[in-house]
Amino acid sequence: MGSFSENSIFWNAALAWLIAQFLKGIITFCLKKKLDFRRFVGAGGMPSSHSAFVSALATGIGLTDGWAASTTALAIVFALVVMYDAAGVRLAASKQAATLNKMVEELFGEGEFHHERLKELIGHTPVEVIVGALLGIAVGYLMAR
Repeated sequence: MGSFSENSIFWNAALAWLIAQFLKGIITFCLKKKLDFRRFVGAGGMPSSHSAFVSALATGIGLTDGWAASTTALAIVFALVVMYDAAGVRLAASKQAATLNKMVEELFGEGEFHHERLKELIGHTPVEVIVGALLGIAVGYLMAR
C-alpha cells in the first residue's frame, strides 16, 4: 500500500488539468494578443479544465481497474455530471451574469449605484467541454503507458 503521493491516476488527472489551464492562457494570448494571467488559473474558456481533469481520472481508473469495474462506472458517471454542469448550469449562470451586468450598466450608468461586476466567464460551451474531455482522455492514455 503506497502513499497518496504515488497515486499516478490522480497526478495524471492533475496534469491534464494543468495542460488545459496552460492552453487557456496560450489560446487567449493568441486571440487577444495580450497576456492575461487570469486565464491560466480561471474557470471557463477553451478547453474545459474540469472536463480534462475528470476525463483523465475516469480513463486512468478504467485502464487500471478495468472497464467493467464499479469504480470505472462511478468515475464515468462523475465525469458526465461534472461536464454536464460545466456546459449546462455554469454556462447558464455565465449568460445570466452577463445580462445582469449589462442591465445594471444601462440602468445606472455612472450614477450613484456602484456594484461589483458579476463574473461572466464561469461556464463552457459544449465544444470547450468536448475538447477538454478529449484532452483528458489523451493524457489518461498517454500517461498510463
